[in-house]
Amino acid sequence: MTPHASAEGTSSALRRVLIPLALAQFICSFAGSNMNVMINDISHDLDTTVENVQLTITIFLLVMAALMIPGGKLTDRYGRKRCLTVGLAVYGVGALLSAAAPGLGVLIIGNSILEGVGTALLIPPVYILTTLLFTSVSSRARAFGAISAAGGVGAAAGPLIGGLITSAISWRAAFVFQAMVIVVIIVLSRRYLRDPLPADPTRPFDTTGAVLSAIGLILVVMGILVADDNIWLTLGLIVAGALVLAWFFASVRAKERAGQEPLLSTGLFRNRTSNLGMVTQNIQWLVLMGVSFVVSAYLQVVRGYNAVQTGVIFTAATVGLLLSSLTAERLAKRYAQRTLILAGFVGTIAGIVVFLAMIAVSKSIWAFVPGLFLIGLGIGAMLTPSVNIVQSSFSEGLQGEISGLSRSVSNLGSSLGAAIAGTILVAGLTKTPERAYALAMITLAVIGIAGLVAAVKLPSTPPAPAAAEPG
Repeated sequence: MTPHASAEGTSSALRRVLIPLALAQFICSFAGSNMNVMINDISHDLDTTVENVQLTITIFLLVMAALMIPGGKLTDRYGRKRCLTVGLAVYGVGALLSAAAPGLGVLIIGNSILEGVGTALLIPPVYILTTLLFTSVSSRARAFGAISAAGGVGAAAGPLIGGLITSAISWRAAFVFQAMVIVVIIVLSRRYLRDPLPADPTRPFDTTGAVLSAIGLILVVMGILVADDNIWLTLGLIVAGALVLAWFFASVRAKERAGQEPLLSTGLFRNRTSNLGMVTQNIQWLVLMGVSFVVSAYLQVVRGYNAVQTGVIFTAATVGLLLSSLTAERLAKRYAQRTLILAGFVGTIAGIVVFLAMIAVSKSIWAFVPGLFLIGLGIGAMLTPSVNIVQSSFSEGLQGEISGLSRSVSNLGSSLGAAIAGTILVAGLTKTPERAYALAMITLAVIGIAGLVAAVKLPSTPPAPAAAEPG
């Protein structure tokens, strides 16, 4: 039987495989955004500040980004399904601990650390298994479309679902909801998922590389987080992070020259198409999480809306994202992936412009809808093609590495989005809160333009997948 035999079975079997994979991406994306509408409730209940709760959110996103590369590499050694299951279990424990948190410290351990570590273990297997199980262009586009849609909806609908649960019960129930979904995923994955490739317990793991890459990423993002407090500390942390990352790449090259297996193959960075695709991925998630953060905070702090009202307003983005994501397969058959990514960035930037223009001239709740809808529509249109371009750029032998790197880049974008937006909001760059929020949105639009430039440089027809290279 070939490695893909089980994948090429009936369409119903393929759909069953997709359910736990899509749910896993949904709940992780949900966790990254649903706390945005619970900031006030959590800060009051735990007797802490809004800034500390925002820091908890950012640490969760940062832990994901810092550990995603090692998490992807571990799948080769211990197996994709096993890493998925362990990640789900760790995540579930973190969710329950967060639900019972008596103070901020326990919430950080449960939500930021355990859920972050669990996500880093479970997300790479989701994308590796999808790439290995869905081998044709159309089936892979369909699969990534469903998973990207689930992730995008989780991020966009997080404020609504979190708001409803918080208002109806409490913010703690939102974490219990996450734990319940995790149980469902574990049951479904044990029943339907099969790992098409055997694990290799003898596969070496680059512990030094894992530590260096994680420390480097953490220092860079922490530098952005403290930008409003001390510019010299900011520069120091960013420079230190850059130096640690340079040390990491030097370590990788040294291991390759010695014939050892590093955490990442430098061959991953020689693929121009993949590099550009990862840039677009990073910026997509940066803009999505940044917009979610800014809009949710604006609605609660400036407009005084409660969690449910905030979530309902943000539904416009959810609807737009869902519409475009679920048509991924159909669009992939009609248009080049580059075209879809370009259209997505144009739509997202236009949505931010419309959003700012509408709320500047109208105080109506409906003024938020057109811009948020366009933002969701644009981001949803490019999530799937960006993932497909990156994953399809490499052969099966490099799927563990590229999946971890790709997801790390995306989650780094999420953490940067929250960090950059939060820094602008609390930096006091303007005298009025409304202008601070507008400045944050304008910054996200400018970053979106950088993503558009990267998309322009993508080839119309991606080259054949690259095989593993020795270095």
